[in-house]
Amino acid sequence: MPQTKVVFFKEKNGTVPVLEWLNTIPKKARLKCIKKIERLSEEGHQLRRPEADLLRDKIYELRASLQGIHYRILYFFYDNVAAVLSHGTVKEDCVPPIEIDRAIQRRKSFELDPKTHTCVGEIT
Repeated sequence: MPQTKVVFFKEKNGTVPVLEWLNTIPKKARLKCIKKIERLSEEGHQLRRPEADLLRDKIYELRASLQGIHYRILYFFYDNVAAVLSHGTVKEDCVPPIEIDRAIQRRKSFELDPKTHTCVGEIT
């Protein structure tokens, strides 16, 4: 199976929410999240629970946990071209609806203007 291209959503002001979020979490958690991103690249649409799950409205979550803290990266697929990482969050009981709504809005923005909202880079 060919790899899935993974890109980062970029705001119009140039910020990349998922990369900024990754830099705020502990190093061990960041490394676990990076592994999940690599798995998404390898498996694409085939990635399932416990590593990924559909939330709603074409928004998915990458799932990583460390020491009882549940880290989530919200993402969506852009046609059959790429998986787009919207942003990350720490969840308690469930991913807050406001976070899903934020990812939906980013998906809509991305679909209207993929070039403006695409960041292809490496995680450091």
